[in-house]
Amino acid sequence: MYGYPGGCWVEGEEISQRYQWKNTIGNLDSRIPLWNLWGYTATHGIGYHEYLQLAEDLGAEPLFCINAGVSHKETIPSDEIDQWIQDALDAIEYANGPVTSVWGAARARNGHPAPFKLKYIEVGNENFGSVYFKNFELIANAIKTRFPEMQIISNDWSGSHPSTPSHAMIDEHYYNTPDWFILNANKYDNRKRGGEKVFIGEYAVTSQCGKGNLRGAIGEAAFMTGLERNSDLVAMAAYAPLFCNVEHQRWPINLINYDNHRWYGLPSYYVQQMFAENQGTVTLPVSVTGCPLVDIPSSSGGIGLGTWKNSAEFKDLKVTTPKGKVLYQNNFSSSIDDWEMLGDGEWNVSNGVLSQNSLAQDVTAFVGNDNWREYVVTLKARKLSGENGFQIYFHHQKGVNNRTRWDIGGYSNSINQMQTIMDSHSINYSIEPGRWYDIRLEVSPLTVKGYIDGKLVQQASLTDINRKTVCASAQKDEKSGDIIVKVVNAGNKDLTTKVLLNGIGKVADLAEATVLSSGSSLDENSLDAPTKVVPHKEQVRINGNHLVHKFPANSVTVFRISETTLTNYSN
Repeated sequence: MYGYPGGCWVEGEEISQRYQWKNTIGNLDSRIPLWNLWGYTATHGIGYHEYLQLAEDLGAEPLFCINAGVSHKETIPSDEIDQWIQDALDAIEYANGPVTSVWGAARARNGHPAPFKLKYIEVGNENFGSVYFKNFELIANAIKTRFPEMQIISNDWSGSHPSTPSHAMIDEHYYNTPDWFILNANKYDNRKRGGEKVFIGEYAVTSQCGKGNLRGAIGEAAFMTGLERNSDLVAMAAYAPLFCNVEHQRWPINLINYDNHRWYGLPSYYVQQMFAENQGTVTLPVSVTGCPLVDIPSSSGGIGLGTWKNSAEFKDLKVTTPKGKVLYQNNFSSSIDDWEMLGDGEWNVSNGVLSQNSLAQDVTAFVGNDNWREYVVTLKARKLSGENGFQIYFHHQKGVNNRTRWDIGGYSNSINQMQTIMDSHSINYSIEPGRWYDIRLEVSPLTVKGYIDGKLVQQASLTDINRKTVCASAQKDEKSGDIIVKVVNAGNKDLTTKVLLNGIGKVADLAEATVLSSGSSLDENSLDAPTKVVPHKEQVRINGNHLVHKFPANSVTVFRISETTLTNYSN
């Protein structure tokens, strides 16, 4: 799978800055450059045609993402969406149409008479809300009417997605810490079947992983075993982003990095390679027992207050234990010099009120103790002006950029979103500017409950997370006859254990193992040391239907086991 153009480039900060594929084809010197919100102007030397060509050259399925009349700041009403519908239809015709069509002829003039066989098109990127839902329905229905074979993907963002039969999949994005991905390795194990398929259009460990270390790759590999186990539900997944010039980095972690004459892949690159080169055709049952448990990160820490493109006020702040012992209290009658301020905020204290008057995004102020685990936060808060409401942070560790918070009136004052170390949960909600709200947040290591004006409105639980340090998936490759077993040891100690191969026929005495590990979980590759963390091969002995193997700490191991007596897996 190769998705293009990807990310917020699709929307642009404003509608005029959205990606427009027609400006990226034809002669290089006639292509219209585009400023993007990562702070540079794209020349479109690589445009829509070149990305379709690249997908073909790589043997990958192309997936094109189009604007849905939504930018970061603006939306196009549904009665003015005809141009967007036509652009979508023209894009598909350019990729797939005959040379006798207008855009198929343009493709042929650009050197590719044969169709590119585009199958997937996504409408919008990280979009949500009523305007997007209506625009999506109009665009998707128009595509299905003219190109019924197209598989259409919608955004699942802020906990919701369009409810229409026009789309085949929903797109979910995940960027987080290694621990988040490990703890979410069973995310789809119990997801209800029978609805839409899932396309994980963007995922990567992007924090608490240095510049892209082995630990980040381990987190992704653990998560990917869950994707393989649930391949009946998770149809596709795409790591993001793919390429980065080291002299112009605008995203914290990138899979393949290069300069003018060298390149290297992150350890995550080799995880992607190991999984891609060892794909089965039939998923086999697999279970892991008797392994150590993962510690839950961010289960303690202080509190914080925040805003996003709006101003707000706070007062009567108190933090207590569940039994009422005061841990922290502030009547905002003097300065807050003991608080940690982040972002371009304008914080002021006056007459018992803490105000934040900047309309900048991601403005926060933190206070408290890293060792606080179970506590109750009470305060009054109100929105003054701007797009959104306010955020209450919890379990915040000093110097760690986590996003554990309750976002009240977020996403243009349309939802409340409770974000824990594990996941985010959203409900439809809006708040009134100028009105004081009584906020109560009950926090423990495994549960968070949020009250507004004395009413429980939202809660999150971490009781269903994956706590196992060892994650695994198993498949049969019907083409080669091999059994493929992937095992991730996410623990910080070597682990010798038995792997049972139940329900299979007789297998060969020796199996090949591909192992990714290193001396330290913090090890990274670089331009000067591009192969510091790369896979190596081993031979492993099989005894009957099991093997005993020592899995190094922070390692990914892929076994290919030849089955000499075939078994029927149709059940």
